[in-house]
Amino acid sequence: MTQLALEPVTGAAAGVPFLATPPLGGPRPSAPVVVAWHLLDPPRTETAFASAVPLDGLDAWRIYLGLPLSGSRTPPGGLDELMRLGYEDAVLMLDMPIVYGAAEEFGAALTELRGTLGLDNGPLGVMGGSIGAAVAQLVMAEGDVDVRAAVLISPVVQVRRAVEAMERRFGVTYPWSPESNAVADRLDFVARAGEIAKRGGPALLLVVGEQDDPGFREPAAELAAAMAGSELVTVPGMAHALAEEPGTDPTPQTAHAAAVDRAAVRWFERHLPAPVSISARSVRR
Repeated sequence: MTQLALEPVTGAAAGVPFLATPPLGGPRPSAPVVVAWHLLDPPRTETAFASAVPLDGLDAWRIYLGLPLSGSRTPPGGLDELMRLGYEDAVLMLDMPIVYGAAEEFGAALTELRGTLGLDNGPLGVMGGSIGAAVAQLVMAEGDVDVRAAVLISPVVQVRRAVEAMERRFGVTYPWSPESNAVADRLDFVARAGEIAKRGGPALLLVVGEQDDPGFREPAAELAAAMAGSELVTVPGMAHALAEEPGTDPTPQTAHAAAVDRAAVRWFERHLPAPVSISARSVRR
């Protein structure tokens, strides 16, 4: 496809909703690609995440994918139904279908997007927020793509620790089972850091909020320590979310999200092998 403007492209690829923003230097087959997955907290859709963390000034395709059970794929009943599923079994009813499903559908979606956007196999980066970061890490650990750089924001690094955070937040106790323990083992990326490193170990930036729960902050620090060349950035005053409720539609960028955006752009500029154009630098905030 010949792209003449720098306007975002929206649609579905292999059934996955997406919003794709062209590189600041203009669309071209060899351009790097950053694929991003949103949070379940605000911003909780691909369009809202693209508004909160647009990667302003980056000379790469920025492709935001919708998660299963979110956005246009939210089950009947909306957020209330998601809360019901979470109370019923957060790991087996939410974490497993969302993270496993997003990782499984990623390959076909990326292949179709490369054809739609006229891309070859240029350098690939991934970015995720909260549960979307778990998707990014699963792709890094098990996917058949070469991920050069990754940015994980308020990340779920260890599902067990994230569940503990949710227990504190909602005043509940999660009933672990052999099935949910198996999911937590697969989604324990501190324990799997060696596997990721053996696969090439993408340059990894973890961004956490100073006010976020220790169930997110501490595993992120442990993963940064376990992965050579990784960095951990703490945003003062930031909690877990990156936008205001309800978090489904694009909204003005918050100061905390802007800080995350700047850190992510700097990381991808450094680790995805494509220079930022002069015109792109001129619009950097």
